Amino acid sequence: MAASSSKRRHKVRRRADMSLLGGIRPPIAVLSALLLSLAGITALGLGRASQDSVPEAVLTSQQHFAEDGAITMRASIDESVTDLTRTAGLFSAGDPVSPDAVLDKIGSVYQKWTGTAVVEIESGRMLAARGENVPVTAVDTGRLAEKDGLSPRIVRLQNGESRLLAFALLSWPDRPQQLLMASNSLRFPGISKGQFRSIAVVDTTGHILSRDGVAEPEQVKTAKQRADAKRSAKQLDSFAATAANKTKQHPLKAKEPGSGGFPGVSGSLRGNSVRGDRAVAGYAALAGPQPGEGTLATSLGLTVVAMVDVAEDPTRVAGPFFGLVSAAALLLIGALAVALLLGTVQRPLLKLFLESRRLTRGDLTRPVSVPRFGETARIGRALERLRRQLLGEPADEAAGNTGSGPSRPGRRSRLGSRALIVISGVLLLAWSAPMLLLFNRADSTVAVPEQVVSDQRERTHTISDRVRRALNEGHADLVSVASLIGNRTSPDDMEKVLERTRTEHQRYRSIYVRSADGTVQARAGEKPHALPGGSKGKPLSQPITVLNESGKEPSVAGYAEIPGRNGAMVIGEFRIDFINALLKRPGLGQVRVVDSEHRVIGGNTGYLAFDSLPERLDELVSGTNQRVGMNAPAGAVVYRDGDGVQVAAASPFAGGGAAKQLRWTVVSWQPASGLAIPEYNLQNRTVLAGLLGVTAAVACLGWLYIVVVRPLRELAGQAESLADGDRRTVLFPHHHDEVGAVTRSLEIVRQQLQEQRKRDSAPLVGRN
Repeated sequence: MAASSSKRRHKVRRRADMSLLGGIRPPIAVLSALLLSLAGITALGLGRASQDSVPEAVLTSQQHFAEDGAITMRASIDESVTDLTRTAGLFSAGDPVSPDAVLDKIGSVYQKWTGTAVVEIESGRMLAARGENVPVTAVDTGRLAEKDGLSPRIVRLQNGESRLLAFALLSWPDRPQQLLMASNSLRFPGISKGQFRSIAVVDTTGHILSRDGVAEPEQVKTAKQRADAKRSAKQLDSFAATAANKTKQHPLKAKEPGSGGFPGVSGSLRGNSVRGDRAVAGYAALAGPQPGEGTLATSLGLTVVAMVDVAEDPTRVAGPFFGLVSAAALLLIGALAVALLLGTVQRPLLKLFLESRRLTRGDLTRPVSVPRFGETARIGRALERLRRQLLGEPADEAAGNTGSGPSRPGRRSRLGSRALIVISGVLLLAWSAPMLLLFNRADSTVAVPEQVVSDQRERTHTISDRVRRALNEGHADLVSVASLIGNRTSPDDMEKVLERTRTEHQRYRSIYVRSADGTVQARAGEKPHALPGGSKGKPLSQPITVLNESGKEPSVAGYAEIPGRNGAMVIGEFRIDFINALLKRPGLGQVRVVDSEHRVIGGNTGYLAFDSLPERLDELVSGTNQRVGMNAPAGAVVYRDGDGVQVAAASPFAGGGAAKQLRWTVVSWQPASGLAIPEYNLQNRTVLAGLLGVTAAVACLGWLYIVVVRPLRELAGQAESLADGDRRTVLFPHHHDEVGAVTRSLEIVRQQLQEQRKRDSAPLVGRN
């Protein structure tokens, strides 16, 4: 029986010890572990012995450059196939025309194909051809009726070059079906690659289908130039093979968590270093406009690779000294803070817990060991008074001699547990605050890599050309529709043609036919914003124009006169969202399209229509519009002022087409602090270390205050009341921890004192 009682006591003691795991020890232990981890992170993150010779910002810029090329190529291929298919459909919907007339009309409206041809499908006979020879023999006309038989495909010519073939059907009743074919090279339309960049199109096997920017050995004169050309070609082949292998991944698996922007697979690569220049490249697979959405172009499995040589920077922003010193300082300050908590909060509370349990077991011979200060000292003095009361002394006599020195009961120590936690927090903040606010701050002297500035300029120029080409494509569609409508098409047939055009090309919000007197004869889409030239149908001065000069949304429209209809014209109003979508490219910051008067027409982020640019950007636009030769070149600049460092670029419309007369300019700008530049990386890591230090201090010390200090302050008042003679207030523990254990012990003492009082008062009642 004694053994059974011993086992029960052992179980109770083990349960009590296990409950203490949720008390004062965990917050201090977690704080110690966090400070040790933060010291390691600081030493490794801030104290690296070396840094990359090529900044991460340069690698990211090459990735974005390749993404721009992939988007441009995908849009160009899809647009070419759509134009060919739609034109063939419009011809098939009308009266039969000769193959030569079809090709002449296509050539006059669209100047995008290197060669076109019409072939009779049944016999395979060539009916008409224009431009370079179309590789008709590479197409099996007998398999055109199969699924995806009319999808575009890539063929290899005998000279080693590749061509993209697009197909469409010409069908009229009682006539043999004809195949309209168009071939084009795989070169990039409207990509501004700069002077020293090479760009290539790669298939799924890693074979380069076309390249631009790499000189052939026979094209250079000196032996050194030939060696450099061979080295560049070899490096580009290596990048192409690696990129083709990497783009086979799923887009979600290829990207880091949380990364967005380009919906396909993209990345950057490092190459060999020669004479202080390292080859770097970006790659991107052709991807649809939306994640998971494929197009005819994406089915070809092409990848774009952009390569450039970058001068390596052997200097270092910071060595290992700062990181090691910061980590050592954190270890010292953290050790002081933890030691303060252990010596002034944890140990006194654990000692108080043991003393309270000793009293509940009936060991009243030794005085209570009272801590020096704080709430634990108040509770210890109360326990000593309670011990004397259990020995039979009255409460007032026990209050007069607590055995705890000159302190009187009820007198509170000025330095409590709350103040000790504040002191620990101040110690930790003494390390975290300078890291957060003072050390390694990047100023206006930050060195922005020249390649990043150059890429900002070239990418802005690419977007400018992309917008211009998109508007030119829209105007070409209107010309094609106007020529096919002619002078004999009824309004009902006009609406069918207009609706088909608007459906196939999402660039229009409204497309309609306006007669010479201003009457709308047919319309597809939304109601027109305003009739160009007014209600009387006055002629327009430009083929593409902005209809309004104020309002919430600019109204951009293009027109094409219908032959044989006495001034009637086809007018298409462009969706402003279509223009804005062309500007949304990651890594460029804010992008705006401004007109000839520098008023905002579109942007990739929130903007006010017809608003003005900031003064310095307005000056940049004015400077880039100064013509040098035939065109106004794009420009870039780095601004350094009190607001920080900012990279900006501007590019006016260059090239021909109907959109050139708009004289629009694309301008982009972004803060350099958002780029992965070494100075900003070091600043960000330093700030992160400070934030982690503040977070660890607030979390752990707040945890300690809520779980231990606040209940301990409440318990101190209850213990003093109990020692002063309050026997009615029942003490309930809030948590199963050290404070809760002391509370339970005080409750047992209260019950013992009540029993003692009953025993002492019982004989007196008998005598009365």
